[in-house]
Amino acid sequence: MTKKRITDLPIHDRPREKLVGKGAAALSDRELLAVLLGKGTARMDVLTLAEKLARVLDEKGLGVTIDDLTAFEGIGNAKAALLVAALEYARRRIKPAGISIRSPADIVPHLRHYADRKQEHVICATVNGANEILNIRVIAIGLVDRAPVHPREVFADAMTDRASAIILAHNHPAGSTAPSPHDREITRQVKASGDLLGIALLDHVIFTRNSYFSFLEAGLL
Repeated sequence: MTKKRITDLPIHDRPREKLVGKGAAALSDRELLAVLLGKGTARMDVLTLAEKLARVLDEKGLGVTIDDLTAFEGIGNAKAALLVAALEYARRRIKPAGISIRSPADIVPHLRHYADRKQEHVICATVNGANEILNIRVIAIGLVDRAPVHPREVFADAMTDRASAIILAHNHPAGSTAPSPHDREITRQVKASGDLLGIALLDHVIFTRNSYFSFLEAGLL
């Protein structure tokens, strides 16, 4: 099926007009990026370009660089600088408030935008000694009901961030937050690896748009 170009959409469904009419919270990640980009290229609609960029931003989180973005056709220094500046500005406004994780419910708002993804996205949030979020990254993308992940992928960025702890999370596209045997085994492996590395696994959260399951709250950690 051919994806709709932005000009094929009704005016009220176009990202900029949708933002004005309904507010930023009503837009998907792809639509928000499309607003920042403004336009695509001669060969790529802005929504398609935004979707490609979203994958890189998922993987890099706040660590994304100008070079990461300019690797894409249609993204020059000016657009890349705008995106990186927007991320840094948002980080500075949020960070002083100390995004501190005191309970599983505190991390969920920072994950909700992944809830509508059609595949499982495994996410790792790195945390410092004050339980403040350092970064949030997608470390694996899988099928509808399973995403392959190995402890080495989980802890690679955590070690770079000099994190004291991590929170593992993933969405369940099928809708249920009940942990599968695979989820339980991954949790056991990651916790054991973290104990060896001195990086604690604080929780593993399974989430959908409307609910979540916490291994910590369920007494499974």
